[in-house]
Amino acid sequence: QLQASGGGLVHSGGSLRLSCAASGRTFGNYAMGWFRQAPGKERDFVAAVNWAGDSTDYADSVKGRFTISRDRAKNAVYLQMNSLKPEDTAVYYCAAARLPYSRNSYDYTYWGQGTQVTVSS
Repeated sequence: QLQASGGGLVHSGGSLRLSCAASGRTFGNYAMGWFRQAPGKERDFVAAVNWAGDSTDYADSVKGRFTISRDRAKNAVYLQMNSLKPEDTAVYYCAAARLPYSRNSYDYTYWGQGTQVTVSS
């Protein structure tokens, strides 16, 4: 029901824009989040946006470089990633939660399949 896309290989300092498209149901009343998981590591919170799109939260490691946004009419959420670093390399997942928003992955009910982001040095 959530499909993430937009990942790829980029050089350090480059940019990517991830998209998460929803189908099968409307997520307009859900908070949406992005998480990432690097090989051998736990899934970490990246960013979240509330249902209205007017409140956001970011992990300290991406604050000032990443921007989360949503288009409720299109049932989609985006993650603009600028100034990418090799440590941003991971599989990125979008998720939906019936909360204002949360940094806790356990609060998210619906998950996309993930998209690989690789940042070379």
